[in-house]
Amino acid sequence: MKKEKENAKKKLNKVKAAFKSDKINALNQALHEDKESSPENEITVPKIKAAKKEKTNREIMLVTYIFAGLFVLVLGYFVNFMVTQSSEVINNAYNQRQDLLAEQIVRGDIISSDGQILAHTVTDKKGKEKRVYPFGSMFAHVVGRFSKGKTGIEASENFHLLTSNNNEISKILRELSGEKNIGDNVVTTIDSRLQKAAYEALGDNKGAVVVTEPSSGKILAMVSKPDYDPNNINVLWEDLLKDSDNDSALINRATQGLYPPGSTFKILTALEYMKENPDYEDYTYDCTGKGKFNSVTINCYNNKVHGKEDLKESFAKSCNASFANIGITLDVASFHKLCERFLFNEPLPTNLAYNQSSYVLTSKSPKSEIPQTVIGQGKTQITPLHNALIASTIANGGVMMKPYVVDHIENQGGTVIKKYMPEIYDTLITPDEAQIMTSFMREVVKSGTGSALNNKSYTVAGKTGSAEYVENKPAHAWFVGFAPAEKPEIAVSIIVESVGTGSEYAVPIASKIFKTYFNNK
Repeated sequence: MKKEKENAKKKLNKVKAAFKSDKINALNQALHEDKESSPENEITVPKIKAAKKEKTNREIMLVTYIFAGLFVLVLGYFVNFMVTQSSEVINNAYNQRQDLLAEQIVRGDIISSDGQILAHTVTDKKGKEKRVYPFGSMFAHVVGRFSKGKTGIEASENFHLLTSNNNEISKILRELSGEKNIGDNVVTTIDSRLQKAAYEALGDNKGAVVVTEPSSGKILAMVSKPDYDPNNINVLWEDLLKDSDNDSALINRATQGLYPPGSTFKILTALEYMKENPDYEDYTYDCTGKGKFNSVTINCYNNKVHGKEDLKESFAKSCNASFANIGITLDVASFHKLCERFLFNEPLPTNLAYNQSSYVLTSKSPKSEIPQTVIGQGKTQITPLHNALIASTIANGGVMMKPYVVDHIENQGGTVIKKYMPEIYDTLITPDEAQIMTSFMREVVKSGTGSALNNKSYTVAGKTGSAEYVENKPAHAWFVGFAPAEKPEIAVSIIVESVGTGSEYAVPIASKIFKTYFNNK
């Protein structure tokens, strides 16, 4: 019996050995067609182990590459966040970090470019803080307010105002003594003298003024009326919200007010016509005071007869009939692209709160909308800030600069912590096109609707506009322009609501601003 078991065990071992041998041979047969001629390629146990190890290494490397790629993506997102989005998140009103900073830091000052304090914090004997605005309502919209929801620079620079970069030793000593540290100051690009000139020139009218430096994009003044005194915001708040007089005093008209551009829009219409017609200098039109275009009657202001005129004369006299005649010949799709290049229907390159301008005429629009649209009426809407950017682009040789209102951040001792530099947005037209348009705008002042600005100690180029918005009510008065025309240093965009012509109401405001600027050089 014992011998039979041993024989059975031997047979079983032989079967197992044969099975293993067959398995290896089968593998060799599948991978190698001619085992006898290539015996060195036979799969052996060591080779199988090596293949498994190599496969494992490949899998490890693959996982390593995946994690390395994810790390690079996360790092890229972090860098992008720190560069482009961090300030926005930090300044967000819902960010509780601001409340913590306010418990430790006294809010810094907001200062004009010429050294005037526009906003600062006063602390009484009991430690109660109050935000004070020395100029009252004059800077209400651009500087903004602290209470009842931050606006303007108070909002956009909130984090910097609540950050202290003073000497570390003095900061520690103040903390040990239980005193708050002093926040950094925000030094703006706003010139208080130009702001005052614009504010007083606008008077009791509703409207807005934007003054820029075309070569840099600096905003030198920004006025909106009606306004309010941010020192008394808590008392005025309910009445401002009720707005029983329809003043909309809480709105910054300079950046948020949307208006028909009126004849200031003829800048773009003329540019498009010149692009499409290299022989534009041969253009002529005989104005009879009105005309019918695409079944729409277009009248010149007060039906004035301008007679025979070329393109430059049509522009200088702001002849509606001539520009409607031009407009119906334009490639509507091409004109739409030009308007969007000049940021209609596009975001403006600024962190100020604003409304987006709109231009809706397309190749699918009824042809009856063309005559009104090309003279700045119809459905087109623009903000005074946007119109200032267009004028500044012409003044700057076709290059649009990004507008900005903060020059630098400094600590309490005056050491500069952060400096903001001019940035190019884009080149929108060629220098030659900008020069031609400057000559057209110069003619407006020399012989056209802006002649009140002629014969000054400086040269002015500009365009007036009278934008009708409601039947049987006076038009909004526009003026956009710059000086000196040959080497622009300052540009303006002015709108006076519901008063009449730009030449009668907006041009005198521009004159006072230019005078203040050149007298203080």
